[in-house]
Amino acid sequence: MLKSIKTILPLLLICVLAVTSCKKNDADPVPGRTLDDVERDFAALDLSPGIHDVSLEILNGVIYKFRIIAPTRAANEKRPMVLALHGASAGNPEAYKTTACYVEPGLASLGAFILSPYGGNGLWYESYFQQEVSYLMYLTKKYWPIEQNKVAVTGYSNGGNGSWFFAETQSSSFSAAIPMATSYNTLNPDNSGRKINIPLYVIHGQNDQLFPIAQTQAWVQASINAGSNITFVVAPGLNHYQPCDYTPHLQAAANWLKNTIW
Repeated sequence: MLKSIKTILPLLLICVLAVTSCKKNDADPVPGRTLDDVERDFAALDLSPGIHDVSLEILNGVIYKFRIIAPTRAANEKRPMVLALHGASAGNPEAYKTTACYVEPGLASLGAFILSPYGGNGLWYESYFQQEVSYLMYLTKKYWPIEQNKVAVTGYSNGGNGSWFFAETQSSSFSAAIPMATSYNTLNPDNSGRKINIPLYVIHGQNDQLFPIAQTQAWVQASINAGSNITFVVAPGLNHYQPCDYTPHLQAAANWLKNTIW
């Protein structure tokens, strides 16, 4: 599988990077940089316990920025991994570093690697970010000491919508998804629900004023009716702008991962 992915990645990257000059760094690209150079640099990243903020040049001067939160582990021990997608950045170039609010305390019990990529001002389902997530998942699974069957995706608001999207469109990369405070339409054109192929633990604030709970619950139920395995949890009293208060609910989701899915 990794070999086949690597075969098509050059074409995919060239196509995507050629039309995404707005994502480029202002610095000139490194002449002659190749995918082998990218993989070499990724393989050399610091995975010692703690937080590491990374800027990795891909091709054509494009930079992927992401945060790695690496767990304490024994030599040669493999650990789970969670891809954590931040919410709308509102122009904050440090959005991918805002993990202390709920991501770190919420997922602490997993002892997992956490990868928090930067999504700019865009939406996670845009083609550029689809390619970024796909490539980062390929690299982490190839070079990090990860339990391949214990990889999840989570996110809040825009990041939560992204976790729904990748659960549906890149389900082979993940074993579960934990969307929070989301609005993701699961309906087909005929109003039947779409089935998601991996389990989801969906958390939604009771008083979410941006994404009304009734709409999200209806889309969740439509997907359940189509055969999806979804646990829907209401966060009592919470509105859309209280992400840090989701921490105990994310902790419960982490227990769900450990005890039910993994």
